[in-house]
Amino acid sequence: MRYDFNEVIDRRSTNSIKWQRYGPQVLPLWVADMDFRAPEPIRAALQAVVQHGIFGYEHITRELRQLVASRMENLYQWKISPEAVVPTPGVIAGFTAAAHTVCSAGEGVLIQPPVYPPFLSLHAQAGLTAQQAGLNCVEQGHLIRYEIDWDVLQAGIHSTGARTAMFLLCNPHNPIGLEFSTGDLLRIADLCAKNDIILCSDEIHAELLLGKTRHTPVASLVQQPASRTITLVAPSKTFNIPGLFCAFAILPDEELRKRYEYTLQKLALHVNALGLTAARAAYSGDCDDWLQALRSSLTQSRDYLVKTIQEEFPGMRITNPDATYLAWLDCRPLIESGRIQGSAHKFFLHQAHVALNDGAEFGPGGEGFLRLNFGCPRRTLEEALQMMKAALA
Repeated sequence: MRYDFNEVIDRRSTNSIKWQRYGPQVLPLWVADMDFRAPEPIRAALQAVVQHGIFGYEHITRELRQLVASRMENLYQWKISPEAVVPTPGVIAGFTAAAHTVCSAGEGVLIQPPVYPPFLSLHAQAGLTAQQAGLNCVEQGHLIRYEIDWDVLQAGIHSTGARTAMFLLCNPHNPIGLEFSTGDLLRIADLCAKNDIILCSDEIHAELLLGKTRHTPVASLVQQPASRTITLVAPSKTFNIPGLFCAFAILPDEELRKRYEYTLQKLALHVNALGLTAARAAYSGDCDDWLQALRSSLTQSRDYLVKTIQEEFPGMRITNPDATYLAWLDCRPLIESGRIQGSAHKFFLHQAHVALNDGAEFGPGGEGFLRLNFGCPRRTLEEALQMMKAALA
């Protein structure tokens, strides 16, 4: 079956946050949802529930737990029991519940900025101490890439006067699109084990792999003890259903899982019934051809975007993401040269009428950067880049 990822679908007439925030003259390439219809099997499953007409409370079925477990084994050769799968209303809720479960008041949560903004606010919401180990930005001509500075990471553990209770990993990493190597993941897991730290891994973008990238869940590399990992996965980004708020935490250890489920109940974090319906369809296997076609389309858009920035935007640098549909633009040279005055986000919003995410929102190391969402038809991406180029002329 052929799938059309170049169809321009009108979203301005909907209540889309992405398309309504900045007004009708602005092209939005910011918040992380895609401008593509969800796969037909998901839409059909939702329509059947709507046709039935009753929207009562639901619980996760044994079938859905098994679908998630089977997907982990099929994709990554990671064998987990269906009982290890716990539904949550999104990955943010998932790592928030993890922090409340494994951390005591005042203990530390370690993160790697620049990173997804909810990581930065987690400590305040959970009454914990912020600890950071920033990733190192390496410049390579018009490209930039990131790597772990192991001395910085080691120094971040038990820093700011607090014991580190949880390491919150983002893999693939948002906003830089980095898929951590197996070697890096093993080293992270070893550091956590040696320092008695729970490793919670947000892997929401794990199936949005570009080119020949392969993903490895960090928990699949951890031999003992299983009680030290919490893995968060979801169909939401992969199949473009984020507004249905359904994700899954994978906790192989029974004792930790019971504590986690108690936290979800205490915080009243319940999953949307339509989200569970969509997840069953997403993980049934019926959407995998669509996903393969999507990844091919996103890889082509990434390649076009990187090439265009390299050839037509002198002074701007860009990541070449391994995964996600998010690119990270380094505008610092343009600011330093005076071609952009002040905020790059405001410059392109007001001068080009293109909305991107302000890198400063992603924490230390994000100042002077922008996040661009290329999960859109090629025509939309081309138009946005033309408008940005004209603003710099």
